[in-house]
Amino acid sequence: MFQNIAPLDGVVIVAYFLLVLGIGFYFAKRGNTSTEYFLAGRNVGWVAIGASLFASNISSEHFIGLAGSGATSGLAVGHFEWLAAFIVMILAWVFVPFYLKSGVFTMPEFLERRYNASSRMYLTSVSIVAYVLTKISVTLLAGGLLLHTILGWDIITSAIILVIITGLYTIAGGLSAVIYTELIQTVVLIFGAVLLTTLGLREVGGFSGLEAKLPADFFSMFKPANHPDFPWTGIIFGAPILGIWYWCTDQFIVQRVLSAKNVNHAQSGAIFAGFLKILPVFILVLPGLIAVAMFPDIKGDEAYPRLVSSHLLPIGIKGMVIASLLAALMSSLASCFNSSSTLFTMDFYKHFKPQASERELVLVGRLATTVLVIFGILWVPLISSISSQLFVYLQSVQAYISPPIAAVFILGVFWKRVNGKGAIYSLVIGAVLGALRLILEIVSKKNGVDLGFMTGYASMNFLHFAFFLFLVSTIVLVVVSLMSEEPDRDQIAGLTFATAQDLQSELAVKMGEKSPVWTKINIWASVILAATIIGLWIRFF
Repeated sequence: MFQNIAPLDGVVIVAYFLLVLGIGFYFAKRGNTSTEYFLAGRNVGWVAIGASLFASNISSEHFIGLAGSGATSGLAVGHFEWLAAFIVMILAWVFVPFYLKSGVFTMPEFLERRYNASSRMYLTSVSIVAYVLTKISVTLLAGGLLLHTILGWDIITSAIILVIITGLYTIAGGLSAVIYTELIQTVVLIFGAVLLTTLGLREVGGFSGLEAKLPADFFSMFKPANHPDFPWTGIIFGAPILGIWYWCTDQFIVQRVLSAKNVNHAQSGAIFAGFLKILPVFILVLPGLIAVAMFPDIKGDEAYPRLVSSHLLPIGIKGMVIASLLAALMSSLASCFNSSSTLFTMDFYKHFKPQASERELVLVGRLATTVLVIFGILWVPLISSISSQLFVYLQSVQAYISPPIAAVFILGVFWKRVNGKGAIYSLVIGAVLGALRLILEIVSKKNGVDLGFMTGYASMNFLHFAFFLFLVSTIVLVVVSLMSEEPDRDQIAGLTFATAQDLQSELAVKMGEKSPVWTKINIWASVILAATIIGLWIRFF
């Protein structure tokens, strides 16, 4: 079963599988109500939340994609990781209080309360489609590539095996199983990645030896404005838009903070995840540079699997590193399964059948992911037509989906005047423009068709396009809202800064409880985190 590795490594991998399954099934008996199954009973502490946010985010496409982009153009791809540290602070301080006090299960539900039912249905549909186009398919492709390279398994077979194993504990235990397996997986993931990076640096003569073997611009984070993938203009203006959508409005991520005991735990968990996001540049991007230094013939996404398969790792240790890769893959896949089932169950099924019992909702949640997984596997062959660098593909598709969603959430909490009509116009027009870009890019790159005057639209850097689409979506939202009626204050009670004190329900009071000491600690932690990221940017300018 385990080709290309020693029996001891195979034993380590099997032991890891059994550990994760054991933890997952332990929580299966606790998911008897929808709150327990989808939100872990709203009783999760900050350490587990932070670890879960990090593990959900770091998947096999990060090991493959970040290292691959690092091998191609250096450290610049790490901007997405360090920017995320700032974005999770926005999640903690701006969005979390509104989300927890409103008592929502999903982000589309929050959008319905702030705007209207049409916005909810739109976001639910787009989110599920986005999970197929990005999270599920990319995770399966990256995982399949890893297992094919390291263990010799067929890519599609690998994807199916991973789906079955991950699906078992996710379906059984719900969000509790996902979060607490991710707590273990975070430790395994970081340990394995640090180990491989350390051994790789030693092989190339340390960081100074690595710098001597590679071009100087590989170590510069800020690239020229005409750089094909990571122009500094796109990083400053476009990347934060993707980040706010992903970290602050996407069910895949936000579901973790919705499970918090209260706002203090949610904020601390998000800030803790911010500190963890410092690591990927050093343990995921840097290995790509190490791979190029060791194997000059390496091509993009081959970097990380080549390192793992090389002579660097002794017997037994290789099994632990492979387990860390599986930890990343399974944690992200499990999160996606759970978030997809939550969206389908709470935003579709319960909407059309409000009288459904708690037991029925949990059952539907356990059955909701099969079709999504099938579509994800079917989409895998098309990914290579967009970008040979997996991480660039992931970010580029998100750039076509996320800007209008980010616009309606940001303006929704900051300005009480925007309304449901403006939101739906902004979302639909933004979706049409994003879909047009995706279609034209596929046609242009796959078939070499001359698009004439639309060439610039199809070939514009994806980060520049994200900023353009955000501006258009914001203008549509503002103009249409000002041309139509003002939203009723009772409808938006507790959902904007101007109406934050209007909602005083029992749940809002409980979830909004704050400890002054805890809040002060969170403020200082945020300051230290921001200073650390700025210092790193200065170091690698």
